[in-house]
Amino acid sequence: MDMITPILLIFLVPLPSCIFSLDTIAPNQPLRDGDVLVSSKKIFALGFFSSGNSQKRYVGVWYNKVPEQTIVWVANRDNPVTDTSGLLVINSHGGLVIYGKNQSSPLWSANVTVSSPNNSTAKLLDTGNLVLLENGSLSPLWQGFDYPSNTMLPFMKLGLDRRSKLNRFLTSWKSKDDPGTGTCSYGIDPSGFPQLFVYKGQAPRWRGRAWIKERWSGVPEMTNNFIFNVTFVNNQDEISIVFTITDESIFSRLVLDESGIVERSTWYNQVHQWVKFWSAPEERCDEYGRCGANSNCDPYNVDKFECTCLPGFEPKLLHEWYLRDGSGGCVSTKRASLCRNGEGFVKVPRVKPPDSSAARVNLSMGLEACKAECLRNCSCMAYSSADERKGGIGCVTWHGDLVDMRTYSNLGQDLYVRVNATILAQYAMKSNGSLGHKEKLAASLASGLVFFLLFCIVFWLAKRKRKGKRRQDKLSFSLTRGSTYLEDSPVRTDLGESRINSDLPIFELRTIAAATNNFSSNNKLGKGGFGSVYKGVLYNGKEIAVKRLAKNSGQGIEEFKNEVVLIAKLQHRNLVRILGCCVQDEEKMLIYEYLPNKSLDSFIFNEAKRAFLDWPKRFEIIYGIARGILYLHHDSRLRIIHRDLKASNVLLDSAMNPKISDFGMARIFGAEQIEANTNRVVGTYGYMSPEYAMQGLFSVKSDVYSFGVLLLEIVSGRKNTRYYHDNPDSNLVGHVWHLWKEGRASEIIDSTLGESYPVDEVVRCIQIALLCVQEHATNRPTMSGVVSMLGNNAAAPSPRQPGFLVKRSYHTSGDPSASTEGAYSVNDVTCTEIEAR
Repeated sequence: MDMITPILLIFLVPLPSCIFSLDTIAPNQPLRDGDVLVSSKKIFALGFFSSGNSQKRYVGVWYNKVPEQTIVWVANRDNPVTDTSGLLVINSHGGLVIYGKNQSSPLWSANVTVSSPNNSTAKLLDTGNLVLLENGSLSPLWQGFDYPSNTMLPFMKLGLDRRSKLNRFLTSWKSKDDPGTGTCSYGIDPSGFPQLFVYKGQAPRWRGRAWIKERWSGVPEMTNNFIFNVTFVNNQDEISIVFTITDESIFSRLVLDESGIVERSTWYNQVHQWVKFWSAPEERCDEYGRCGANSNCDPYNVDKFECTCLPGFEPKLLHEWYLRDGSGGCVSTKRASLCRNGEGFVKVPRVKPPDSSAARVNLSMGLEACKAECLRNCSCMAYSSADERKGGIGCVTWHGDLVDMRTYSNLGQDLYVRVNATILAQYAMKSNGSLGHKEKLAASLASGLVFFLLFCIVFWLAKRKRKGKRRQDKLSFSLTRGSTYLEDSPVRTDLGESRINSDLPIFELRTIAAATNNFSSNNKLGKGGFGSVYKGVLYNGKEIAVKRLAKNSGQGIEEFKNEVVLIAKLQHRNLVRILGCCVQDEEKMLIYEYLPNKSLDSFIFNEAKRAFLDWPKRFEIIYGIARGILYLHHDSRLRIIHRDLKASNVLLDSAMNPKISDFGMARIFGAEQIEANTNRVVGTYGYMSPEYAMQGLFSVKSDVYSFGVLLLEIVSGRKNTRYYHDNPDSNLVGHVWHLWKEGRASEIIDSTLGESYPVDEVVRCIQIALLCVQEHATNRPTMSGVVSMLGNNAAAPSPRQPGFLVKRSYHTSGDPSASTEGAYSVNDVTCTEIEAR
């Protein structure tokens, strides 16, 4: 009978088709698939959803005021409903359950039993917490916050309830399409000195430092600030952490992704996206146990291997150490006893102290007493203060291997490592030169032997690299001279004798390899005809984008030098900024500022992302690109023709501001030069002007044509190379021209803009674009004219016939299957051979 009662209620009680105003589920009011529960202040919503490409249905909570559906909690994450028959109901016991088609057995339940089942209700709070209440009580019988998925929200606790043994921690989704319990977890390890951990399976992936007073030590981004406050509790009842938001209008969340990266982000309405301000792990030294036991990982050690053994230890596997693999860790030198035999401590500054899961803690003891306590115990290997502020508060001692240490540039604590008398004397000599004669002699002999071995190794490595070094020096010299002859150009541009590498650093290959995790596929941002682009993080934490030219790249050494010299001298808010280059061992790389939103084409040609670009934002992007080209043509001290303007060469920063990139094909013009000619046409099909593609003539008007194509793509959300059934010989430019002549230009406007855009302004942009793509270059406006037309409402001239290339030509039979591929103009003039990218 208990199982039948809720089923009868489903069919006997009239059900609303959609719940929008209610935040509560009553016993006689189940929630169907399609209904939405909204919290009282309309901050969060609850209902059935599907993720990604999956058709499976889950009950979840998401932000009601964020345009994209951002799921923050999932109920039946491991037991989805396979169709749209799902119901969320309060059963006859007063518990909350989810049914699918088979309503005799729930797919998920919040197992509680209440004394008066008819008086229990489920309510969605404005914190995003789904709670089960009885008789209007404010104390929940059950709450969703006790069973988090992959997201930590404000007011949600993580940690262990020592009374009920309930342990709250985040678990990743299986994939973007499957919110099921994944392999990664994030929470507090309550043993020893409590720490935050990210686990991948059973293995730790990242470890945060211990909580001290008002913050997580060494994690400044997770400290109390103007956005949120953090509270940590550690007593006989519980050990937990919770953060609260100072302004409820700010949406901030912490998410554990499928790969085991935990990230805190805040929603910014201006850019319609979540903006990251902290994540871990980020650097290689953040990886748990990166250098093995009894070692320290120093990401700022640019010239050497980041792993070093702690004082009194040496590499366990020396040959692996030389191969820059420190995972084997370090072992004690064992030259003398460490038990009451004159031993002492050596300070290792600014480090994340070792894993304290098995450490001993005494918060009432000072640092000097801590030192004495550690010295009395022969098993004590190191000590540190629990809180480095005020000269050191509390005492933490480690007994056994010291695992997972790293150096910080301006954070961290001092760790005191136990060493024998000999090593203590050596470190004392370094600090005050107070060694005796015997110790000095022994140290000199040992140092001489070490230096001899190192000399042999360095000499051997230098001999191997001498050939590559000569090649690097040759190119570095040409770059530092600052002069370059541009490909097939009659103009020689002398940039002066100042050394470019004083403004533009030349990075070592190993530095870039370390920053990109050895060019890992996980770091790859994209790939083009020139090669691949990787995201990297330098030792100082700065994010970079690395353009790595493939050995068979169409961009050769001349184009590479061209891009380095040009972009190093250009400074404008709408041009990407270069940070340096790397030329070593057959490698040619350019290092740019990292722009998190990647390229424009990833937005305008992606239906899901394109919806986030409303018209004001698109117009800002259009205007920013125009200003960047105007700078190249008129305002910089070098007159630059880009020659490869396209959507993929416009990058977007965190605020969606456009920045023009990729100057490998750019050309410098003299002050009075109007146009130039080349026998080698380079660029991208669909963006090249007819006179350039067919005759090799290029000028500032060539870039104007490319801008016009790009403008039409932004307005329409379509690629210029797309063909149209009603006019199979026409690309986007030709299609828009036909619509313009018929007075139907508005039909090309991207449908994802809905109705929320000024039609006159958008149509005006189409008109400006058609002026830019006119067939004859002399008829096209200059970029100063384009910027002027975009910036005011003055009447613009009527456009003339555009010059648009089509990529297919049909035989006279009219059989489309017999088409030939090539590059042709509408007037069938023979083209110069095109080298497309």
